[in-house]
Amino acid sequence: MTEENIRPPLSVRIRPWLIALPALLVLIGILYPFVTAIYYTFTGYQLNRPGSANNFVGLQNYWRMITHVDFLYSTYITFAYALLTTGVELSLGLLIAMLLNRESRVAKILTPMLIFPMVIAPVIGTLVWKVMMQPSVGILNPMLNAIGLPSLEWAAAPQTALFSVVLVDVWMFTPFAALILTAGLRSFPNAPFEAARVDGASFWFTFRNLTLPMLMPFLTIVVVFRLMDSLKMFDIIFAMTEGGPGNTLMTYELTAYRTAIQFQRLAQGLTYAVLLYIIIYISSQYLIKFWGRAQRRAAGF
Repeated sequence: MTEENIRPPLSVRIRPWLIALPALLVLIGILYPFVTAIYYTFTGYQLNRPGSANNFVGLQNYWRMITHVDFLYSTYITFAYALLTTGVELSLGLLIAMLLNRESRVAKILTPMLIFPMVIAPVIGTLVWKVMMQPSVGILNPMLNAIGLPSLEWAAAPQTALFSVVLVDVWMFTPFAALILTAGLRSFPNAPFEAARVDGASFWFTFRNLTLPMLMPFLTIVVVFRLMDSLKMFDIIFAMTEGGPGNTLMTYELTAYRTAIQFQRLAQGLTYAVLLYIIIYISSQYLIKFWGRAQRRAAGF
């Protein structure tokens, strides 16, 4: 009997399948509801009419979504919220990271404080901010009055509702950007910066020509995570105003929830979720490719 004809024992043959089994189960757990949701968007499924899941309507739900009177406004609010929060958090995170990168007492004090917002559940943090914004018992308006600024209605007014939820998001997730960028700054080699310092280069010259190009992969990571999360933000907006006042903050996620759960038109609500998935997938693919190019440029390739 040759060595090639000797079969390994059963425990050895099934070992690769046992190792891959958890990943396979997770994949099935992800793909099954995803494919089911896509299928339902082509039907007239309503939660109060179980038999309607077999009523095939084609692209009617998608056409109804894009022709709805509030679709363009929901698109505007979704992207405005995502771009505002990502831009502000990236800018503040970079500023804080530059401060934390210096060995000082301020950096030692700020570092543990930055972690605090990240350990609070978004809903809990939003409810705390909601109490702080109350005109009767909140502390924000008295603080504004103390420095000579007028009181605001915050989330109760359509003019300031978006600003209010963006403020909560910035407070909660700026530490994430700051910590990622701080790790990036502390991973830089010292030689290029020491050479620039010896040559008398200004701070702005060093930042523009050394720091920013080397930090670009870390900046892209922050943009990828925060932009994707902000596009599908639900808990902060829902806990603050439930999409109000009126339809002021009705993003794709809030519209999908209200249509599918509150109005029980599941198929119509899922069209917003599928559209949001397409937007996030395309955006993430572009940003990941940009991250790869930035990483190669930072490495000198």
